[in-house]
Amino acid sequence: MSNVYDLLTERGYIGQSTHPAEVRDLLGRESVSFYIGFDPTADSLTAGGFIQIMTLMHMQRAGHRPIVLMGAGTVMVGDPSGRSDVRKMMTLEDIAYKKNKIQAQISRFITFENDRAIVVDNADWLLKLNYVNFVRDIGMHFSVNRMLAADCYKSRLEDGLTFFEMNYMIMQAYDFLYLHRNHNCKLQMGGNDQWSNIIAGVDLIRRVDRENDAFGITSVLLEDSTGQKMGKSLKGAIYLDAEMTSPYEFFQYWRSIEDASVEKCLRLLTFLPLDEIHELTSQKGSEINKAKERLSYEITKLVHGEEEADKALQAAKALFGGAAEGGSIPTTEIAGKDFENGMPILDLLERAGLIPSRSEGRRLVQQSGIRINDILIEAIDHKVQLSDFKDNQLMIKKGKKVFHRVKL
Repeated sequence: MSNVYDLLTERGYIGQSTHPAEVRDLLGRESVSFYIGFDPTADSLTAGGFIQIMTLMHMQRAGHRPIVLMGAGTVMVGDPSGRSDVRKMMTLEDIAYKKNKIQAQISRFITFENDRAIVVDNADWLLKLNYVNFVRDIGMHFSVNRMLAADCYKSRLEDGLTFFEMNYMIMQAYDFLYLHRNHNCKLQMGGNDQWSNIIAGVDLIRRVDRENDAFGITSVLLEDSTGQKMGKSLKGAIYLDAEMTSPYEFFQYWRSIEDASVEKCLRLLTFLPLDEIHELTSQKGSEINKAKERLSYEITKLVHGEEEADKALQAAKALFGGAAEGGSIPTTEIAGKDFENGMPILDLLERAGLIPSRSEGRRLVQQSGIRINDILIEAIDHKVQLSDFKDNQLMIKKGKKVFHRVKL
């Protein structure tokens, strides 16, 4: 059986590893219990976090045992990594709700049957700690100077880093120690922005328990060619939850990414073989759109299922290809300047010739009969913006069968 460390390396996942040769040997020698933590800060994971889901799936498929750690304890402090301000505090009820939502989401991608994976919640042990005992027994192993030199803290020093947040690294390190002792967890995985926290956990185990079987691996972050994090559109974050980001909008996000990011996303966010990915991305010019379409379809199928992926593909072909079921799509051209301050939806429907009267337009909107790029229009005073256009065009859907394209 091939070593999953090699697979993760070949596909471009691995950013950093504490002990590369030893980790590779371990993963090739035995079934390893490893953990990835998810702090429940929102109702859904985002597209950027999907790399960690893919990591869970690759590792489990290779015979290793995921420990999904829900950070209902650490989220009460908040990870300062990549932040310019203190995270907003949440109530216990809010944390519990978000935790259950994310846990259910992850359960769609890996199996927990026959103990092949487990879920733990660090609130179960962190909230029971005696603070004085904790800082005496665990805190004594942490150098403040080294902590302040870590990227997750260093970037916050000018804006103000609270002592409250300083506890986050120690708490996450203790999570690894707890899982190592109670679940034989030998490996922590996470994004590159977690490197300092992961190192702290590995070092703590080796100091406190005198054990050398603790390791850490980070995965690359989902970034574009300029180094900016991917997973956000003009309307905000791209979520894995269909209620927060529709399957069509999710599909269109990947269909519209820059050409330079297509190969990386195919490697990281799909299970397509590498030789097929190379063939798809070796095309030049407009042919790269075929690779983008395949990328969009494969990710949407993983996240939302084949049926929704097929629907999104059909709608995208209508938008980009100029034809849908039954023939060509009627098209109206409107000057971009007319959308600079937003165009009222009723005005747009009139100019596209889709309604005989404004009263009919109001009725359609009120009865959920109008969609723009497959996004339901719920208010009769809604305004269509320039940002709604993809490649200078958008698709209006009236009812279930009427499509109309608007081009700038």
